[in-house]
Amino acid sequence: MNRFSLIAGCLLSGLGVALGAFGAHGLRNVLGAAELGWWHTAVQYQMWHATGLLALGAGRLPNIGPAAVLLVLGTLVFSGSLYAMALSGWRVLGMITPIGGTLMIAGWLLLAWRALRA
Repeated sequence: MNRFSLIAGCLLSGLGVALGAFGAHGLRNVLGAAELGWWHTAVQYQMWHATGLLALGAGRLPNIGPAAVLLVLGTLVFSGSLYAMALSGWRVLGMITPIGGTLMIAGWLLLAWRALRA
């Protein structure tokens, strides 16, 4: 599962850089301030969680699989809903964002539990 964390962290990092650049250069004159703010938040959370996954993958903590999956799913749901909301303007997608945040929180709490028990 450390390999999964490394691969997921690498993919989320690369995609985060691309989406950050796209937001800064391609969307700067297209989206309003609120939408650009959502985009920035999505990139920021994606990159922080990608970095965390890279650290997990490089570490030796056992049984990180479920926590890593929660972090990946949470990042995809959280950031993905914000990206979609920024591009579409459908504010209803904002109701999905907290689900991703909850998954991310659960992943970090589970990881803390695993670390305590290791």
